[in-house]
Amino acid sequence: MDLFKKVHSMAKKKKKKTSEQTGANHANLLPKLNRAEGQLGGVKKMIEERRYCPDIIQQVRAARTALAAIEAALIESHIRCCVQKSFEEGSPEDKNEKISEVVSLFKSALSKGVNL
Repeated sequence: MDLFKKVHSMAKKKKKKTSEQTGANHANLLPKLNRAEGQLGGVKKMIEERRYCPDIIQQVRAARTALAAIEAALIESHIRCCVQKSFEEGSPEDKNEKISEVVSLFKSALSKGVNL
């Protein structure tokens, strides 16, 4: 690969992608995010009020569950929209990149003990 192609390839990888480029729409997640935000605010308030530990833990678990649901929806959206589009229209390099992204997401989750 000549130097120009190598530099161009590196610059291309550094560009931030947007959901507009892939057709993904995450607006439907805003109510779930608002609920999770409210739950986290509830945790903060409970700690400030020196509430009973098990009650706080229960609220933390509710927030974690809400965030896990958001994460699962984002992964599904990525596969159904971004990865699918890449496989329908993309270059072999783009397809490999999408596979690497998904594998990386799952490896990262596993290494952090996230239940998939």
